[in-house]
Amino acid sequence: MPQARTTPPSHATEKAARPSTAAPRPPTPRRAPRGVRLWRGLTPWLFLAVPLALLITFTYVPVANMLAYSFTDWDGVSPELTYTGTDNYVEIFTRPELFRVFFVSAYYLAASAVQIVAALYFATVLSFNIRFRNVFKGILFFPYLINGVAIGFVFLYFFQDGGTLDSVLALFGHESDRAWLGTETSANVSLAGVSVWRYMGLNFVLFLGAIQSIPGELYEAAELDGANRWHQFRYIIAPAIRPVLSLSVILSISGSLSVFEIPYIMTGGATGTETFVIQTVKLAFQFNKTGLASAAAVVLLLIILAVTWLQRRLVPDDRVDLV
Repeated sequence: MPQARTTPPSHATEKAARPSTAAPRPPTPRRAPRGVRLWRGLTPWLFLAVPLALLITFTYVPVANMLAYSFTDWDGVSPELTYTGTDNYVEIFTRPELFRVFFVSAYYLAASAVQIVAALYFATVLSFNIRFRNVFKGILFFPYLINGVAIGFVFLYFFQDGGTLDSVLALFGHESDRAWLGTETSANVSLAGVSVWRYMGLNFVLFLGAIQSIPGELYEAAELDGANRWHQFRYIIAPAIRPVLSLSVILSISGSLSVFEIPYIMTGGATGTETFVIQTVKLAFQFNKTGLASAAAVVLLLIILAVTWLQRRLVPDDRVDLV
């Protein structure tokens, strides 16, 4: 009897008949031991330990002590001090002469406006490709590197009678008999001018860094559209540096309220140039009223914080997307 022929199964038939196997599961990551996880969590704090210790020791602890002393009548020398409550703050707010010195800050506030405008102008000009721009950058930033005490002594001889300024004016045929530091207005204007010369470099560097971070394609596109330098500044540079400009305004306002080095070295607060900080230092070290001086320092701190908060509320930092 003939046997039936059987055909070998095809490859597709074998694949269909073969049981399907599930894909292997990825290995489950093993959890690190408890000691390793604890060490990883402590590592950032180990790097921050020394900076935090220095910050707490030399910033927050003195501020806390100053706040505590402001409620006492401590003279700064005696180991004994008496709690007086809010008497120091009442004396500050009921003595007009203690707040009259804030009018001197108006000179420095006006000088800060001039300083910001000049720094913005030079930063904009030197951001473009001009000759010797690196030399001019160094010249503008160099005054900020000089110690404030040295600047005070240099300009003390600059403004004295028969000093450098009078000698330069004499070269142009102008004989000046003005005592530049002898009257209230001329002294404050002179000191404010020194602060402009010294601090313009800081704002200049801040503005220059913000301007150089703007993509160059924006300038190229603006030039193709026929924009000149003023249009580039108005529609590209000014919106892009708005956060840095806001920061400079905050620093200028707080700095004008807490001026100390230059007027203290050059005039010692005489001829109507006494600032709030100089007055506070005199209360503490000349009249031995450390408690009252601490209260004045706390008031100044609160004023600066309030002005900063108000400025941030009025001019919020809106991120500008120029692309």
